[in-house]
Amino acid sequence: MAVEPLAREEIEERLEQLPGWSVADDQLSRTYVFDGHPQAAGLVAEVARIQDELGHHSDLTLGYNKVTVTVNTHSVGGKVTELDFGLARRIEAAAPGHGAHG
Repeated sequence: MAVEPLAREEIEERLEQLPGWSVADDQLSRTYVFDGHPQAAGLVAEVARIQDELGHHSDLTLGYNKVTVTVNTHSVGGKVTELDFGLARRIEAAAPGHGAHG
């Protein structure tokens, strides 16, 4: 089955299940805020492992105590797809105690 961009309604339904995540400019994103740099860097390492496992990669921005995850699917023209939400769900499962969105 080919990957297809999600309609706005489908995106909204999926966002309801992922508090802290948002879609703007055809990108699904979330920022996690931590107490310090080691925790933020630890999330980056875990997300990198998950992305390699899924074969679907986001842009990760690491700051002192923040990690921003931004993803869309390049193969469908940079639109948001179920692949992006699948990655987001895996990141959420790996980061339940890793801070709030900011």
